[in-house]
Amino acid sequence: MQGECSDHACVGIAEPKSWDACIPIVNKTLWIKSGHADKYNENMFKTLAGDVEMAVKPMNCPCHIQIFNTGLRSWRDLPMRLAEFGKCHRYEPAGTMHGLMRVRGFVQDDAHIFCTEDQIASEVADFCALVKEIYHDFGFDDIVVKFSTRPEKRVGSDEIWDKAEAALAEATKLAGLDYILNPGEGAFYGPKLEFTLKDSLGRDWQCGTIQVDFNLPQRLGAEYVGKDNQKHIPVMLHRAAVGSIERFLGILIEEFMGDFPLWLAPVQARVLPISEKFVDYAKQVEKELVNAGVRVEVDESNEKLGYKIRQCELQKVPYLLIVGEKEVADGVVSVRRRKEGDKGSMTVQAFLDMTADDRKVVR
Repeated sequence: MQGECSDHACVGIAEPKSWDACIPIVNKTLWIKSGHADKYNENMFKTLAGDVEMAVKPMNCPCHIQIFNTGLRSWRDLPMRLAEFGKCHRYEPAGTMHGLMRVRGFVQDDAHIFCTEDQIASEVADFCALVKEIYHDFGFDDIVVKFSTRPEKRVGSDEIWDKAEAALAEATKLAGLDYILNPGEGAFYGPKLEFTLKDSLGRDWQCGTIQVDFNLPQRLGAEYVGKDNQKHIPVMLHRAAVGSIERFLGILIEEFMGDFPLWLAPVQARVLPISEKFVDYAKQVEKELVNAGVRVEVDESNEKLGYKIRQCELQKVPYLLIVGEKEVADGVVSVRRRKEGDKGSMTVQAFLDMTADDRKVVR
C-alpha cells in the first residue's frame, strides 16, 4: 500500500497487514527546503530508494504543507486545520532514552493550522483553552507555561521573528495566560508556548506546544488567494495538546501509580466465571457491557477463583464481576470493587447505573 503527496516529496509505505504499521519515508530534498536537514540531520533515520536519499519522517509539519499545496486555497478556506495522530521516528542518542518518556518511535497528536495574521490570536487562545480543559480532565491543574523566543540558530529575518513573537504575545493576553519567558529556546522556524507538567516524582516534562511559524510556509511555497485576489503566504500554527502520546502515558502511569480512575482504566471490569460451566453466561454479561460502552474482558482460564481475584488486584482492574451457579439462576453478577471489596449481587443494568458517573470523564 502506498500514498503520495504532491511532487512525490512524501511517500508512505505500509506493511501489507495494516496501515497502522506504516513507516512514512520522505524525500530528503523536502527536509533541505524546509531547513530541518541542517538541524535534525543527525537525528534522522535515512535510507535509499534507488539512488534517491530518503528519510524516515521525524516530524509532520513539512508533509502537512504538502497537503495544503495540493489545491488552490482561498482566504475563505482559512483557518484550515489539518490534524493527525502522526507517527514520527527520531534517532535519539542511546544515552537519552528513558522508558516511555523518550523513545525513537512515537506518536504525536499533531495539528497544523493555516491561517491569516489576523486569525493568529483567536486560534492560539482557543488552543490554550483546549489544553487547559484536557489537562484538567486528567487531573493536571498545575501547568507551567513557557514562552520560548528566537534561538541563535534559526531561519527567517529578524523582521519576521518580530512579527511572530508579537503575535504570540498578543495571543497570550487574549487567552489570559501567565507564562515564564524562556529566551532562545524557540523552534528554529518560530516562537512557541510550551505547556509543562510535573510528574509524581517532581520532574518537569514538556508536553503540549503551539508555535507561530511565518517561515516554513514561505520556504515550501504555500499560498492562498486573498480578498484582494492576490496571492499571500499563510501563517502556520504547529500545535500538539499532549505532545508525545507515549510520554503522556508514562506521566499518567506514574501519576496514578497504575491505579487509574474508572473512566481511564484500560480494562474497567473483568468477568470471572467460577468454572468453565459458566463461561457462556460470562460472555453474555460481557456482550451486554460492551454494548453499553464498558471496556471488559472475560477470564476463561482454568485457575481457581482466588487466583483470578488476586491477578485482578495486581493488575489494578477496578471491578470484578463473579458468576457462578447462583448468579446464573438469578440473572445477576456478584460485584467486587478494587480496594473496597464485595458490593453485593446485582443485575448488569444495576451495575451500569451504579458506575455511570465514574465511567464519565470528571470535569
